[in-house]
Formats: sequence, structure tokens, C-alpha cells
Amino acid sequence: MIMKFNNDVPKSIWRNPWHFLAFGCGAGAIPFAPGTFGTLVAIPLYFLLAPLSLPFYLAVVVVMLLAGIWLCHITARDIGVHDHGGIVWDEIVGYLLTMVAAPEGWLWVVLGFILFRVFDIFKPWPISLADRRVSGGFGIMLDDVIAGLYAWLVLQLLVVLL
Repeated sequence: MIMKFNNDVPKSIWRNPWHFLAFGCGAGAIPFAPGTFGTLVAIPLYFLLAPLSLPFYLAVVVVMLLAGIWLCHITARDIGVHDHGGIVWDEIVGYLLTMVAAPEGWLWVVLGFILFRVFDIFKPWPISLADRRVSGGFGIMLDDVIAGLYAWLVLQLLVVLL
């Protein structure tokens, strides 16, 4: 079996700082599983933000979400592809939402990663609805925000049960 990689990455991500950010500082340019690699970019960012108080952590995530709506819209418009697979800013924000008030430790970091990826990949309702029907930067961000909230809910249930 031959594995085919998608190398259809616009060169502008290396020249345009907004595109570079939208592509997760280059993680979205990886030719396979760019969403997974984009989510991996969020882990060190999470470790930087985790020591913040909950209100400050939430404020940073909300700012990143609002900036992401613009960032994803501009990048998608400039490259002419709505929700290009390499645009992973939405995965970064989705993972950070998953990790709101998560306990310390690698177990929770990994569980949050797995849960977010599962919801982002399989897109249960209403994630799939948002993915299909909402366009622009808001649409690019919305399905990952919902996936992040679903993953957050499951992670918090696991905190209680474990």
C-alpha cells in the first residue's frame, strides 16, 4: 500500500505572519494529520497557560478564539480554500478549551488530547452541523470550539469518576 501525502500547502504560510499563525506556526504544513499536529502545538502552550488563575486562563482562550475567527477568515480568504486542513489555529483553541480547569499531570494532558481529537475527527452532532453549515472564520472555529466543549465535559466527568 502506498501512502499519499497532501503537500498542497500554500507558500504564503512561510511569508505571511497571519497565515503562519493560522497554520499553527507551520504544524499545519505537515503533509499528514495536520489537525493532530496542530493540537500537539497546543500542549506546550497549555503548559505555559496552566499556572494562570482560571479567569486569566479563560480570558487568554477567549482572546485566542476571537483572534482566531479573524485569523482563520483572512487566511482562508487569501489562500482561496475554506477551512484548509492545514489551518489549525482552531485545533489549538479547541484543545485549550478542553483543558480548562483540568487537573495537573500528564495523564490529563494526554486524555484531553485524545478526547479532543476524537470529537474533532468524528464530529458528533452538532459539531457536524456546524462544520457543514457555518462558513467563514467563525465556521472554521465553531466546530472545534464545540468539540473542545464536548471533550471538556467528558474530561471533567473523568475527573469526578477517577
